[in-house]
Amino acid sequence: MTTRPPLATEKLSMLIDGRSVAAQSGDFFESFDPFTGKAWALVPRAGVADVDAAVHAAATAFRGEWRTMTASARGQIMMRFADLVAEEAEKLAVLETRDNGKLINEMRMQCKYIPQWFRFFGGLADKIEGRVIPIDKPGVFNYTRREPLGVVAAITPWNSPLMLATWKLAPALAAGNTIVWKPSEFSSVSALFFGLLFEKAGFPKGVVNIVTGFGNEIGDCLVTHPDVAKVAFTGGDATGRRVYQSAAGGLKKVTLELGGKSANIVFADAKMEAAIPGLVSGIFAATGQTCIAGSRALVQRSVYDEVTEKLVAFAKTARIGDPLDPETQVGPITTLPQRAKVLDYIGVANAEGAAQLLGGRIPDDASIADGWFVEPTIFGNVKQSMRIAQEEVFGPVLSVIPFEDEDEAVAIANDTIYGLAAGMWTQDLGRAIRLPERLEAGSVWVNMYRATSYLSPFGGYKQSGIGRENGQTAIYEYLQEKSIWIDAGNSIPAPFVQR
Repeated sequence: MTTRPPLATEKLSMLIDGRSVAAQSGDFFESFDPFTGKAWALVPRAGVADVDAAVHAAATAFRGEWRTMTASARGQIMMRFADLVAEEAEKLAVLETRDNGKLINEMRMQCKYIPQWFRFFGGLADKIEGRVIPIDKPGVFNYTRREPLGVVAAITPWNSPLMLATWKLAPALAAGNTIVWKPSEFSSVSALFFGLLFEKAGFPKGVVNIVTGFGNEIGDCLVTHPDVAKVAFTGGDATGRRVYQSAAGGLKKVTLELGGKSANIVFADAKMEAAIPGLVSGIFAATGQTCIAGSRALVQRSVYDEVTEKLVAFAKTARIGDPLDPETQVGPITTLPQRAKVLDYIGVANAEGAAQLLGGRIPDDASIADGWFVEPTIFGNVKQSMRIAQEEVFGPVLSVIPFEDEDEAVAIANDTIYGLAAGMWTQDLGRAIRLPERLEAGSVWVNMYRATSYLSPFGGYKQSGIGRENGQTAIYEYLQEKSIWIDAGNSIPAPFVQR
């Protein structure tokens, strides 16, 4: 088991213009360990002046050395940064677990995987190409360039702080932009330590800036700042809509990765020894605190009783405990308000008549009594009209919904405002090819669940977001295209007629 460090009293620093700085107000706020329920670090509480300083630094850096540096040189710096992250992966993983309560096994996996994003996009940095267009106007040479946008505001959530930030930072930097990153106030510690590696890797000062604080105090001024060209946001759909509306006032480019209510569909012909763990992994991994959580298990009616029985039996074996213990399978909820929200949804589900088959309570275990835990919870006979089937809970709560055939499975799966992900379990090859085309989701997994890669695009349909992260397409979210025209024939045009 990883040794749990003592409570920290050190005051951490933000990163602005290549310097470690406190908030101009001198204020700090506490970051809490969800397992102990106690504060363990002090984080700078930024204000509007700090945001302005960070954006100014980023804008200055964009016009300076970073902009004139060759794309190959930028890519090489990103490669060095990837190596530094790999060296510090264990430390970063422990910080993440302390700050958000996710399992150390998952945080280790993520922190060891993060360097691949910087290597991949660092390799793409000098492969951003324009094109020559065989234009239909004699004597005219026309070509295009793809250029960076400028200052990118990256706003990230508390559930996978470094990984979800990486999905934004790596392509944005490879494209030649500069960054102001605001991590969640609930999980800022790992971001501040991550920030120390940028200067060490050789990034010019001001290229990456990190401001920490509360969204209701600095979020809007960051999004609306006149020198911010692009906003990349991951979080809840309600906040995402507000970000989108605020950014629209300045006609800023926006990518949004928002919520989900993903269906994980089990057909009667599925290999149950794979499907049952797949359902459990889809919802109880990360304690259900993931946008791609398979929070709706759609089970074909002919095997509904069998699957439900096995599902409950398997979920009962989940080990709840200290997330720093590698044997733990379910950790705490990251924030106290989020735990209250999850418990409220469990109450709503019971009131609406869902059958509570498992969990639904705060664990009665003295060894974890100080932590913000909720038992893995399963509801059966859920109707698609129930709130528990329509609204994102963002916790370890699974709704099991029966269906008759493919058409009904697709209808139920698509009957939500969200469209981030979906999964399906079947041995029918035709179905495995046929159904993904009908599912309204940005990612569809067949006989697997909850997999992402730097190589494959990720994003949502409907109200699950705008734009794509990861894969080669992600870098184009941080570029703009310019068309250049040259009169090669020195012809003299008629001045009052468009050519």
